[in-house]
This record gives sequence, C-alpha cells and structure tokens, in this order.
Amino acid sequence: MKTLILSALMSLGTTSSFAQKQWTLPECINYAIEHNISLKQRENTRRQNEVSLNTAKNSRLPDLNAGVSESLGFGRSLGMDNTYSKNNTSNTSFQISTSVPILTGNRIENTIKLNQLNLEASTADLEKARNDIRTQIAQQYIQIVYDTEILAVAKRQIGIDSLQLYRLQEMERNGKATLTEVLQQQSTMEQSRLTATQAENTYRLDLLALTQLLELPSPEGFSIVIPTLPSNSASLINVNPEIIYQEAIAVKPEVQAEELRLKASDANILIAKSAKYPTLSFNAGLGTNYYKTLNGNYKQDSFSSQLKNNFSQSLGLQLNVPIFNRYATRNSIKSASIDKENQQLALDNVKKSLYKEIQQVYYNTIAAEAKYKSSLQAKVTSDDAFNLTQSKYENGKATITEFNESKNNLMKAESDLVQARYQLIYQKALIDFYRGKEFRF
Repeated sequence: MKTLILSALMSLGTTSSFAQKQWTLPECINYAIEHNISLKQRENTRRQNEVSLNTAKNSRLPDLNAGVSESLGFGRSLGMDNTYSKNNTSNTSFQISTSVPILTGNRIENTIKLNQLNLEASTADLEKARNDIRTQIAQQYIQIVYDTEILAVAKRQIGIDSLQLYRLQEMERNGKATLTEVLQQQSTMEQSRLTATQAENTYRLDLLALTQLLELPSPEGFSIVIPTLPSNSASLINVNPEIIYQEAIAVKPEVQAEELRLKASDANILIAKSAKYPTLSFNAGLGTNYYKTLNGNYKQDSFSSQLKNNFSQSLGLQLNVPIFNRYATRNSIKSASIDKENQQLALDNVKKSLYKEIQQVYYNTIAAEAKYKSSLQAKVTSDDAFNLTQSKYENGKATITEFNESKNNLMKAESDLVQARYQLIYQKALIDFYRGKEFRF
C-alpha cells in the first residue's frame, strides 16, 4: 500500500513538473529521442551488433578447454600389467587443451570487417529513426503554433461581434435598430463562439498528439513556447532539388546505412570465398588418468602416483585442405553475389525515394510561397474592405448583413494567411533538414 501511495505521489510530482514549464522545440525533440520505445529497441539492435563485433574480434584468440571423464568397464579389459583379464574397471581422465587459428583464408579478418560495417549500418538506422521522430515532432509543434494563432483570430472575431452586439442593443433601445437586427447579430456572435470552441478543441487534440509522441503520461498542464517566427516568410528559396539532393545524400543516414550494407556484402563474398582455401591451426594439450580395478587382487599405484606417471603433453598442427564439398562453397559465393546485387538495388531505391521526397518538398515549398503571397494580398484587401464596410455601417450606409459578410471574409483571409504562413515556414524548415540542418522555427 505504501508503495502504491509513493508511486502515485511520484507520478503527481512528474506531472506537476511538466506543468511548471513551457517546452521549446529542441526540448521536445530531445525528450522524445530519449524516451521513445521504438528508438530504445533500435538502440538494443545496435548494441547486439556491438556484441557480434566483439565476438568476431575475439575469434583470433586461443581457446582453452578442460574436461574430466569417468568410464566403467565390465568383462575382459586391459589391466595395469598390460594383460587382459576378466575384471571390472574404472578409468578417470583429466584433459586441458587449446587451439589457435593460424590460417583461415582471411575468414576472421573479413568477418570482423562485416560485423564492423553492420554495426555502423545499425547506427545509421538508429539515426534515421531519430530523424523520423524529429520530423514528426517538428510537424506537430508547428501545428500547435498554427492552432494557437487560429484560436486568437477566432477570439478576436468574438470581440468584434460582442462590441457590435452591444452597439446594436443600444441602438435598439433608442429606436435606431430593430430587434431582428439584434437577434441576427447575437446569432452571429454565437457562431463565432462555436468557431472559437472548435479551434480550442483542435488545439487540445494537437497538444494530446504531441504529448503522445513525447511518451508523456498526460497532456494536462503541457504547453509549448510560441517561437518568434521570421516575418519574411515569402522570401524565395535559393536552391533547387538537385542541390538539395546532393547535400542530402552526403548526410542522410538512410543512404549511409545502405552504402555500408553494400560494403558489407563485399565482405560477405570474401567470407564465402575463404572456404576454398586451406586452414591451419595449432593445437596443444595436457592430460592424465587414473585406472582402478574394481575386483581381483591386482596391486595398483596410488591416485597421485598414477596422475604423475600418466601425465602427457601434446603439440600439433592441423591442416585442412578443401577438395570437394558438393559445390557448397561455389553456391555460397553465388548466393553472396546475388545478395550484393540486391543490396545495390536497395541503395538505388533509397536514393530514388529520397530524390522524390526532395522534389515533393521543393515544389510544395514553391506552392506554399505562392499561396502565402496571395493570402497576404487577400488579407490586405479584406482589411480595406472591412474598414470601409464598418465605416459605412456606422454611418447607416450598410446593413448588418453586409457588415457580417465583410467581417467573415476578413476572418477567412486571416485564417488562410496564418495557414499559408505556417505551411511555408514548415516546408522551408523541412528543406533545411534535408540539407543536414536542425529544425528551427
């Protein structure tokens, strides 16, 4: 029970600590990378490759084996006097041996190289997974910034409608406006409140999505720092897809991982070819035994005397020359060569996919620039139109319907401009990310 209470208090303390601060984009990214379960699994894969590399390196060392055997014999057996008789016997043997590989057809060296390349490839895979998390976090983060501004736009509209409703109510008391106009404006204000409520719900859901990406227990109290975004969002990008692609293939971990695996396939071919060459190993051993007759009147030396007298040593070289192994080596080499061809295709596919992604991001950015410029111009026009309509309405030269229509057009123009601006900011940040830079808003 005490443990449960302590855990609950710790959980509350953790949640409270989240509520005490606002999260920046780098903090969100770093936290997600540290706590993401999929990344931890990939890290374990990388650690397994480290172990495999260590095993390959240690295969150069001598091995050392010790053994003890006990055997019982029944019936005719060779006795200590070197004659056969019908006796039951016991034989205890002790051995220790070692062997050292001398020539292996470079199999050990190429296996080490293969495992080293696999380790580097898994490290690149881990970095690719981190980049995917960075992209998801950045996209969700800018979405929340966009939601915040859309909510502010909706609240400004409520302010305008509330002020206008108050004005109409005063005019209605003085007989200068009808009850119908008051009710119509009240309906408009309620619609604006509904729009603000929907915007707030969207904001909360996007906050929830971000906290889930961060593996946080709850979105309660979580908020982000609203960054100061550049005002020159419509500045043209000064690179083309070819330049971005050339920079990307030099830094993107998914390309590096496949290039490393291509090199590893060469090492795998050499490992297969090593089976064609002779192998030479050095062997050494120590041994002794104790022999005992379980029946009969034979005199036997003591245990220690037998161990001393039966002690033996051995040194040797073992040479194995492959002659014919049912074409297994030939087929292993062919299989490894096919694997290399497949790996080359995998590398080509990753590069083509990367180029397609860059093309899509580039032309999305071009479209976002055009949309931003159009939205900016539409906002200016809508501002002028609203100010003119408001002036006319206040002077009795425009109806409340015309006023609300102009106001709604302004709200749409503001919303479109906010959307276009943040879409452009994200697309430009994505281009920089493909070029090897960190996400910055």
